[in-house]
Amino acid sequence: MRWFWIDRFTEFVAGTSAKAVKGISLTEEVVDDYAPGAPYLPASLIIEGMAQTGGLLVSQMSDFKARVVLAKLSVARFHQQARPGTLLHFACEMKTSTADSAMVTGTVENELGPVAELEMMFAMLQDDRFENVVLFEPAALCRMVRMMRLFEVGRYPDGTPIRVPEHMLEAERSELNVY
Repeated sequence: MRWFWIDRFTEFVAGTSAKAVKGISLTEEVVDDYAPGAPYLPASLIIEGMAQTGGLLVSQMSDFKARVVLAKLSVARFHQQARPGTLLHFACEMKTSTADSAMVTGTVENELGPVAELEMMFAMLQDDRFENVVLFEPAALCRMVRMMRLFEVGRYPDGTPIRVPEHMLEAERSELNVY
């Protein structure tokens, strides 16, 4: 099972920026169990939510073919705890991008104001050592980004909708034929 720390995308501009939301609920074990009696979403999981938002922004540039990993967290400033019953708004911007890395900056806010400011570096695993490393099966990744509504809100800078890449559609079709 994979953990998702964003619920859905609200905006997505290919190679430029992404916005996502995460509702914090007391029913999530990690929120209730982390600090009994004073529940909140741990800072590490807010970082992971931004890593998922930014990582998908970076990964989409290769039609989700690149093996993108969080390589470095350069900045992590926290201003308040994220408590149950609040909605986190993740906003990230692509600052730089090369064939093997990308840097994004981001903010996290809730209805009370700023929660965090983050800067992250992502690496694309291209070395021969990683040739057979599969981080996500294409069909599973496709289901995940569909569930997060990336293809519903995603656009290229010129306004053209982002479509599901053919290799992901083929993986979905192949998976259906297995059963």
